[in-house]
Amino acid sequence: MTVLLGRDHRGFQRDRDASRSPAIIAAAFLFSMLVLVLGYAAFGFWTMLIFTSGFLGGFALWLFFPANPSFASIKTPYFLALALFVLHRIEEYSMDFFDRPVAITGISTPDVGSWQVILLVLLSVGAWLLVPPLVSRGYRFGTYLAWTFFAAMGITELAHFVVFPWFTPQPFAYFPGMASVVMLAPVAWWGMWRLSRRNLI
Repeated sequence: MTVLLGRDHRGFQRDRDASRSPAIIAAAFLFSMLVLVLGYAAFGFWTMLIFTSGFLGGFALWLFFPANPSFASIKTPYFLALALFVLHRIEEYSMDFFDRPVAITGISTPDVGSWQVILLVLLSVGAWLLVPPLVSRGYRFGTYLAWTFFAAMGITELAHFVVFPWFTPQPFAYFPGMASVVMLAPVAWWGMWRLSRRNLI
């Protein structure tokens, strides 16, 4: 069924047809599974399992909330979350985050130039950078990508508090990445809230 989009006199994007074609749903599901397969190839089962909250969780939320909002409605939380995500990665790198999962799982982290890591970054982070043009044009796959981005930032990253601290010598001691997640997660929740709403600017 054709999706018709328009804007009213206030600039709101109207979603006249909340349905999604089976092809778009299948593409979104297969994309999520591909990211998880690459996550497994790069980091092993347990790290891949954490990824599911962002990609399968984002997919499920995208299905549950049929709104197809304009990019203007998520612009501020998107760019703020993106900036905080960069800050989060800097914190993780400077505090040797990637050495900690190796100690926990016993699975060595692949070289950053390995094909698994390169493809994983291109498919996840690369796809998230396409959110502005895709959502602006009303593409539902873009809305799906926005859901995975905010779910990864607002749900997956909570592993720094609800999963990783259990594997530290002192329960609930600082785990690399914790500090920036305190700012990142609430911004991502804000983005998910706005994604779930209709007719927001």
